[in-house]
Amino acid sequence: MVRAFSISGVLILVMATCAAGAVSEHPLQPLLEFAKVRLASLDAEIQDYTCTLVKRERIDGRLGGYQHLFVKVRHRQVSGGRVTVPFSVYLRYLAPSDLKGREVIYVRGRNRGKLITRRGGRRFTYMTTAISPDSELAMRRTRYPITEIGMKNLIERLLKVGQEELPYGECEVKYVDGATINGRRCLVVQVTHPIKRDHFRYHMARIFIDRELTLPVRYASYDWPKKKGGSPRLIEEYTYVDVKPNVGLSDRDFDHRNPAYRFRKTFEP
Repeated sequence: MVRAFSISGVLILVMATCAAGAVSEHPLQPLLEFAKVRLASLDAEIQDYTCTLVKRERIDGRLGGYQHLFVKVRHRQVSGGRVTVPFSVYLRYLAPSDLKGREVIYVRGRNRGKLITRRGGRRFTYMTTAISPDSELAMRRTRYPITEIGMKNLIERLLKVGQEELPYGECEVKYVDGATINGRRCLVVQVTHPIKRDHFRYHMARIFIDRELTLPVRYASYDWPKKKGGSPRLIEEYTYVDVKPNVGLSDRDFDHRNPAYRFRKTFEP
């Protein structure tokens, strides 16, 4: 069960800030406070989940096509100061066709720190190998390594970037309720930096927070327009749909020898 966690906390913090006349407080502060509280409660409420991730990224200046992945994530669990369950990920590419069927497994602290991947696609489909998550080969078509995938990592990344921005002004934050992602109601937080500065990573970002799960199920960021009056340029977008929390994932779900997977079973990392 996922404990109810009121998403209205974001709006309450915003209204409290305005009512107190705290004009010196950074517009991002209420959102960061909410994210800290949510992050602290997350592991106790959601041990694992499955979902479909739809992503699109600009790499080396070129905006790629959409990628669709079936994802299993198990959060790290700690007991008595000891890690009892390591952070674990399984991916299977659903599209595009040249990646379809590719499988990837990563378990932090196992397999010599490497991910295990089966090529998939159209040629040498069953080729299975182990590579470093941040290697050039692993990062060829993605902005972030597999070690940073998932909604919890997204919250942590947003907190990090938000903290970097607190010393600066020129930030506008808007909250819009009533949007939907795959039929689920979301609160949208839009952050805009009107003027391009070296210390800002993006011109505009939109975060969609699922009202029931109180998790960021979509994130999209945009660069400044190339020409004045032009449209912002997409940098990256990630959307998590069909999220099923606490399905009871086990070590078997993150073992390449699982008969449900198509890795070469004799492969030794």
